Amino acid sequence: MLNEFKKFAMRGNVIDLAVGVIIGGAFGKIVSSLVADIIMPIVAMLIGKVSVSDLAFGSIKYGIFIQSIIDFLIIAFSIFLFIKFLSRFKKKEEVKVVVQIDKKEELLAEIRDLLRAEKDFSK
Repeated sequence: MLNEFKKFAMRGNVIDLAVGVIIGGAFGKIVSSLVADIIMPIVAMLIGKVSVSDLAFGSIKYGIFIQSIIDFLIIAFSIFLFIKFLSRFKKKEEVKVVVQIDKKEELLAEIRDLLRAEKDFSK
């Protein structure tokens, strides 16, 4: 079981996923700061409130929900742009086609060639 776990943990996909999660967490903090510290104060100035998250209808605080939607959209768009940027640098892997001939086909080809050579020699 330990060997199976080691094999699982060392596969490329798991390591790529771990790196992606770590970078995604750091990237998420940067974008969250961008939204909270730069974009939302501008939006608050445009709507005339101190903060969008302060918007409420009685005890229903729909401003926090709007804030979360804006955060999500900006983070998703930023990640989209980042992945699009990185995909330009990724080399496209060439697909190599390797034709494998089994022993029977190889022997048949040799017999065919020998028969052709014998036929050409007898002429």
